[in-house]
Amino acid sequence: MTAGDFPPLGVELEPDPLMQALSSSEGPSVVAVGGGHGLAQAVVACQRYAGALSALVTVADDGGSSGRLVPDLDMPAPGDIRRCLIAMSPEPTTWRRLFDFRFDSSDVAGHSLGNLLLVALHQIEGSFEDGLLAAERLLGTVGSVIPAALERVRLEAVVDGSVVEGQVN
Repeated sequence: MTAGDFPPLGVELEPDPLMQALSSSEGPSVVAVGGGHGLAQAVVACQRYAGALSALVTVADDGGSSGRLVPDLDMPAPGDIRRCLIAMSPEPTTWRRLFDFRFDSSDVAGHSLGNLLLVALHQIEGSFEDGLLAAERLLGTVGSVIPAALERVRLEAVVDGSVVEGQVN
């Protein structure tokens, strides 16, 4: 068979050992690093081939719901963490839908219920790490979500001699 040829119908190809190893539970350990929607998408893509999967997630999000919650709380921004928790939740359970739900009216308009649940779990469990572990159990995640920091983080940059603060400015 030459490159580009397809086998006749009914003829099975030899399994590719690399793809077999990558798709088994003994596949490579993968650590995805980043934040936002991109990291969550990478986590979804890696699940098929990773034997063990972790996401190292930025906690500098200060837009939207996280931007409203974090200034009043002593904890990392929950938004990007929540996205990765949802991405690592393999089944479309009620918990997954709750973590992904966003309010559209009243005083909580714009807030993600998942962010509020992470705040509540932080307070109930006594630490952000323990709250995060509780969220992983609720969602049945297939890997670990690791915050890049365990405290509030704010981005800063110097642009044309002026300090610019935050993701949203």
